Amino acid sequence: MSLDQLEPTDESPELKARKSRRRGVLEWIIVLIVAVTLSFLVRTFVAQEYFVPSGSMTPTLDIGDRILVNKLSVDFGTVNIGDIVVFKAPPAVKEVCDDDIADLVKRVIGVPGDTLYSRGNTIYVNGKPLAQKWTVYKAIGSVPIKRITLKKNMYFMMGDNHAGSCDSRSWGPVPHSDLIGKVFMKVWPLSHWHWY
Repeated sequence: MSLDQLEPTDESPELKARKSRRRGVLEWIIVLIVAVTLSFLVRTFVAQEYFVPSGSMTPTLDIGDRILVNKLSVDFGTVNIGDIVVFKAPPAVKEVCDDDIADLVKRVIGVPGDTLYSRGNTIYVNGKPLAQKWTVYKAIGSVPIKRITLKKNMYFMMGDNHAGSCDSRSWGPVPHSDLIGKVFMKVWPLSHWHWY
C-alpha cells in the first residue's frame, strides 16, 4: 500500500494531544519508579552517606563531616587493620557510653586471631607496637586495652581520638555480621574531601 492510499484517521488534534500528554506522564512515572528503585537498591546494598555526630574519630573525621560508605567491601572484600568502618552499635553502647546512636564509625585495630593490649599510650597487636600510619591523638586516656584475643569473625574498633572515644575497650569487639561498610570518601565539607 502506498502512502497516498492511507485512509485518514478520525482523531482530532485535541485527542492526539491528550494521548501524547498521557503518554508523557506515563513515561515520567516509569522513570521516577525506576529511579527510586535504583536509589533504594544502591543505598541498601552498595553505598550510603553517613553524618559524623561525634569527635571520636578526630583528627581524621570531625563532627559534621559527611562520609560515603562502600557496603560491598565487607561482604566481598577483606577487613584489615587501619580500615575505617561503619557498623551497628553494640547494645552496650547505650549503657556504657550513654549514647543512643544506631550506627558508629571507628577504625579497625584488630582482626580475628589478633591479641591486643596497651601499655601507657602504646597499643600492641600480637606483641608488636601497632604501626598507626594514620593521624591519631595517641594518648589512650583512662581506658586501657585489656589483653584480648579476637575470636573468629570479631573485630576490635577504636576511635582515632583515643582518649575521647568510647569504643571496643568499653563494649568489646564487633562481629563481622554487624559491619555495614568501609568508609571510602569524606564528601563534606567540600574543602576537606578526601579518599580513604
